[in-house]
Amino acid sequence: MLSAHWFIRMKRWAQHPPSLKRVLLVFAVIALCLALVGLERLGILPDWMQADQIGRRPGLPRF
Repeated sequence: MLSAHWFIRMKRWAQHPPSLKRVLLVFAVIALCLALVGLERLGILPDWMQADQIGRRPGLPRF
């Protein structure tokens, strides 16, 4: 259930929506992230973009 704080935020956002530049920026970031995920799934990312698996150091607790 939403608190009153979130309803106030929604009201303010509806009265003063974000600018077109901000909306385009958000969509561009989302598109870039989806493109990177797609390239990773296809396996065509360069080696320098691959994450290295690092083993856990002995003596550290596991969470």
